[in-house]
Amino acid sequence: MNQFFKDGAAVVFYGDSITDAGRQYADLQNLGMGYPSKVAAIYQTLYAQAKVHFYNQGISGNRSCDLLKRYEKDIKPLSPDFISILIGINDTWRRYDSNSITTAEEFEKNYRTLLGNLKKDFPECKIMIIEPYLLDSDPAKLVWFEDLNPKLEVVHRLKEEFADYYLPLGTIFADALKNGITNTQISADGVHPVDFGHGMIAVEYLKTLSII
Repeated sequence: MNQFFKDGAAVVFYGDSITDAGRQYADLQNLGMGYPSKVAAIYQTLYAQAKVHFYNQGISGNRSCDLLKRYEKDIKPLSPDFISILIGINDTWRRYDSNSITTAEEFEKNYRTLLGNLKKDFPECKIMIIEPYLLDSDPAKLVWFEDLNPKLEVVHRLKEEFADYYLPLGTIFADALKNGITNTQISADGVHPVDFGHGMIAVEYLKTLSII
């Protein structure tokens, strides 16, 4: 095990509904009911004396453009020492439910600008990029891969340039399925994790940082 975060560090979770997980926006200390709260709970149990500050800045429905727009208001004031980012599935989803298309090129521009801002403003901040994913719990969503796959290629490129840590959820979930876990045990709709799915993400998050 490894304490990893320095005493008093600001750790930020940034993303969409998967990160949001029902948090109360008016309460900056509220982490919701998903993987951010599980990561924080485990860490604080192991290293209570470290007094690390965890912040959930996920907002349901967000796309890459929204994370970029919110950066000045929601991220800069927190002066993060560590930030994890999970974004991309809504850049795909809106194509199919709203005919609002974010091209792979637009997605890359938004994400690259966000990451560049973080590197410029907080050069000591460590960045974890979390890979967006889609499970086949809902067969009607399988067509989404035609849009998602080019965005996954973007994420893979950006992690080589910007990420200190990378969490490949697609691979992690695929391996779990080979070992007897079912899609619906992770996510009923193929996107939003159930509690068990959030637990899987939290454990892999902590393992990636050698905290557990």
